[in-house]
Order: sequence, then structure tokens, then C-alpha cells
Amino acid sequence: MSDENKAKTLEVYGMPWWLSLCCVVICGITMYIGSQSSSMTGTLATCFALAVVFNEIGERLPIWNNYIGGGLLMAFFGVAILLHFGLIPDKAVANINSFISDDANFLEMFIVCLIVGSVLGLDKDILLKSFAGYIPAILGGLLCAGVLGILGGLLFGVAPSTTILKYVLPVMGGGNGAGAVPLSQIYEQVTGDASANYYAFAIIILTIANIFCIIASAGLNALGTAFDKKGKGGIITGDKKTLLRKGGNIARDDKKVKIGISEVAAALFLAVTCYSVGRLMSKNILPTIAGAAIHQYAYMIIFVVILAATGIIPENIRAGAKRLQSFMSGFMGIVIMVGMGADFNIAELFTALTPGNVVMALLIVIGAIIGAGGVGYLVGFYPIDSAITAGLCMANRGGNGDLACLGAADRMDLIAYAQLSSRLGGGIVLIIASFLFSFML
Repeated sequence: MSDENKAKTLEVYGMPWWLSLCCVVICGITMYIGSQSSSMTGTLATCFALAVVFNEIGERLPIWNNYIGGGLLMAFFGVAILLHFGLIPDKAVANINSFISDDANFLEMFIVCLIVGSVLGLDKDILLKSFAGYIPAILGGLLCAGVLGILGGLLFGVAPSTTILKYVLPVMGGGNGAGAVPLSQIYEQVTGDASANYYAFAIIILTIANIFCIIASAGLNALGTAFDKKGKGGIITGDKKTLLRKGGNIARDDKKVKIGISEVAAALFLAVTCYSVGRLMSKNILPTIAGAAIHQYAYMIIFVVILAATGIIPENIRAGAKRLQSFMSGFMGIVIMVGMGADFNIAELFTALTPGNVVMALLIVIGAIIGAGGVGYLVGFYPIDSAITAGLCMANRGGNGDLACLGAADRMDLIAYAQLSSRLGGGIVLIIASFLFSFML
């Protein structure tokens, strides 16, 4: 295709570039002259005007798009920079904060849809068979990441509790939307401090760790290749399509199910019902366990896992939940990042990029590799493949990080395991965080 034809077919956020540009200009002008309403509709118009511009920059900027965080992170930092220099009207900032995290709390709806869709989107057989060995491998990576992280923290004068809460949990939380964001919500509910204050630091550490994860994935692939001259696998790695040393490949693609808008609506109804179960458990039935306040997301995750494992949810509704999750993470994620950026002091970034933070993030990633690879070998997995999927795909930035790591490791056929790390592994971290935030803060 010629460059001229490419320009004609260029789309921005699913629309022809000229139409998207017109929408951005109109919504932007309405915001800057103070005519935009404070309603959800008006605030969404403001968020989209900012999000679309920064998302396109982040997705097209070399190096940034593949290794730093793409459009999502650009939306976060771009809005934060505009806020720092006073280039967003105060009224617009107040409206964004009210919609995203205060009165309307759209952030909560975003998280609920991601949790339900991600867990129900897993194949039932994968969910059940993986618990025997894969969950211990994840826990091994989490434990070793914590140990090396604490040792690194001690070298730089960081208390072990701070290392666990502000370094290990965000890195090993399974990514951004299902990890760092809900962790910041738990932090806010426990401490009363703004969630953005926790998220701002968490996303920096997670971004540093994500870069190390991609580099490490390529290094582990090279290591496996050096020990595997014939391309059929050996002791430390398989054929790049299997995880179990014996027993074949249990990971497979989700079944293709034809769905419509009604299945997506049913999935949304199911999602808010699961959220209600979490609220009942955390507020009325069992608000604390052993003195620790249990967050509603933790109870919600347990309930959704039970639904997925028992198989009582019809395939079409599970497919609808996955479609709902894809919509939220793929299209509304940048709106959430605008909201997080509008509540972030960019000056804190420069104080966080210290040699200590970089070294600690590296040690956490190394710990994830050692723990997941070692435990994986003990339960019958290839250690390199286990280290990549159960370790690095826990420590990276979630879905996009999974693709980057598996691409660097030439193991895209292991995507189901990587998603299990980002989904259930991240859920395990949230459950653990519910206890730790109560005891350590």
C-alpha cells in the first residue's frame, strides 16, 4: 500500500483521522472557554479530547510505544504535565476528578468490569488444571521478589514494610488496570489519603520494572536457545509452546462464541452483582479476618473465581464479560489515565527516579524470575518458560506487557498462561494487599 493510501485509511480511535480531529477540537474549545457542563456527558467529552491526543502520540512515538507504556502512560503523564503548567482549566480538572474518582467514581466501574471479564474470560479447564502447579509458581515468584526487594531496600535505607507495600505489590500486581489502579483504591480506603498519591509512585516503579521484564524475557530466550540446539526443547525449556515437562499443553485459546449486545448487557448486570457480593461481604457479613479489613475487591475476586471454576455461567455470558472487559481496557482505559493524571503532581516523578528505585525494581524482577522458575521446575514445568509466564508476566504492565515479554521471548503460544498471571495472579496480590495495608500502615 502506498503512503498516500495509508494516509487515506488512517484512523484515530476508530474514526477517520479528520473526523476524530474535529471532535477533539470541538470538545477542547468547549472545555477551554468554560462552556462545558459538569455532568458526566460534558466531563467525558473533556476526557476524550485529552485522551485521544495523548494516546495517539504515545502509540506512535518510537521506543515509548513498545518499551515505556504506549498511549495509556502517555495519557497519564501528558495530562499531568498540562496540569503542572496550568494548561487545563481548574473547572475541567475538578469535573474530571469528580467523575473519575470522587462522586461518580467511574474508576470503580472500570475495575469491576476488568476483574469479572478477565477471570470469566479464562477457559475453565485452564483455570482448574493450573491451580495444581501454576499458582505455586506464581507464589514462588512473589515470595522471592519480596525477599530480594527487601534486601535491596535495606541497602538503600528503605524499611521492609515500605518496600513490600510501595515496591513489591505494585510490580507484582499483574499490571496497571487490574493491579496498580485497584491497589491505589485499597490504599485510599485504608489510609484516607488520595489514591493518586499511591498510584503516582506505583506506576513509576511498575514502568521501570516493565522495561526490565522485556529485556529479561529476551535474555531468557537466548539462554534457552543456547541449551537447545535442535529446537525441540530440553531440561530448562520446551518447544516454546508447552509449559509442562510431561503432560502436554493445557493452554488453549478461548472458544469462539457468537455474542450480541444482549450478552454484553447481561455481563454488565453480572459484574455489578459480583460487586454487590463484595460489598455485602466486606461491609456486613465478614468485614475483617484476623483483625485485617478485607477489601470488597478481594471478596469479589474470590466469588468470580468460584463462578468461573464451577462453570455455572453460560459460555455466551462469559464471552460477553470478556467483550465488556476488552471495551473497558481498550477504549476507556485512556479515560481513566486522564483522570489519574489530573490528580498527579508531576514534580514527584523526578524525586522517584533515583538509583535506589531502579536497583530495587531490578531486584524484584530478578526475584520473580528465580522464584517462578525454581518452583515451576519443582512442580513439573520448564523453568525458563515458568519464569517468563509466572514470573515476568506477573511483574510487567499487564496485557500489553504480556505481549511484549512473550514477543521478546518468542513464546506467544504461552499467552494463556501469561494472562493467567496478569488476571488471577494480580487477584492474589489484591487479596494479600487487603491484609498488608491494614497491618503495615
